[in-house]
Amino acid sequence: MNNPKFQIFKSSANNQFYYRLKSINGETILSGEGYTTKQSCVNAIASVKQNAPFDSRYERKDGISNYTFNLKAANGERIGRSENYTSISARENGISAVKRDAPSAPTEDLS
Repeated sequence: MNNPKFQIFKSSANNQFYYRLKSINGETILSGEGYTTKQSCVNAIASVKQNAPFDSRYERKDGISNYTFNLKAANGERIGRSENYTSISARENGISAVKRDAPSAPTEDLS
């Protein structure tokens, strides 16, 4: 994969729409919850693009050798969650990638 991008896809298990943000290396760095309509999923991506640059919107979570983050909107609602990371520095790299990639990433509709 050459460029970061959002992907919209529909789950065959529950017929809901989801998004994921793929980084330059093709790894998923952020994903969203299930949405009943494609437009709601598109709106969530727009919110991610708007909120991604602000460090205060990231909720960092520490577990036992498990580090994650959530991206929240200005109203405190979670709009994205990270994958699991094995170190704090790897999680911080993931946050940096979302900050860098999300605002200008195009959307690929796989649904």
